[in-house]
Amino acid sequence: MKLVILDRDGVINHDSDQFIKSPEEWRPIAGSVEAIARLNQAGYRVVVASNQSGLGRGLFCMATLNLIHAKMHKLVGQAGGRIDAIFLCPHPADAGCECRKPRAGLFHDIAKRYRTNLAGVPAIGDALRDLQAAAEVGARPILVRTGKGTRTLAGGGVPEGTPVYADLAEAVSALTLSDPA
Repeated sequence: MKLVILDRDGVINHDSDQFIKSPEEWRPIAGSVEAIARLNQAGYRVVVASNQSGLGRGLFCMATLNLIHAKMHKLVGQAGGRIDAIFLCPHPADAGCECRKPRAGLFHDIAKRYRTNLAGVPAIGDALRDLQAAAEVGARPILVRTGKGTRTLAGGGVPEGTPVYADLAEAVSALTLSDPA
């Protein structure tokens, strides 16, 4: 089974320092939904691992988050793709949970759900915490410059050897070209 893990905000959709709190605020980054479809066509299962502390902060409720994700699923579906699962951490940053990236709890949950080792699994994110969580489980961190990506790169600490791409579409092109299967 081929698997790829994507962060949501800043990778699939435009990010906001004020959080994405409604379906109207959720706007895909150009080419991202088509890139997910290309991953599916290349035989990948696509899962999302996302910190959603806005839930824990009371900025939106689970029903609203479900509507946001329904919009994302619909747009990806219209492009001919699918997201197989969404794993999320609802806790605020100060909760000390194991699931909030940079901790690897979401990645452990993914490994358990799919009964697989995540060694070498591509994990595409825009923040250092995405890359750190991926590296902790032996996944292959990939950075995109969208969202917080440019700031992440400038801030240092990016794991050595991490490939950097302009956006999800470019990362997927590189991934699918280098994939022999």
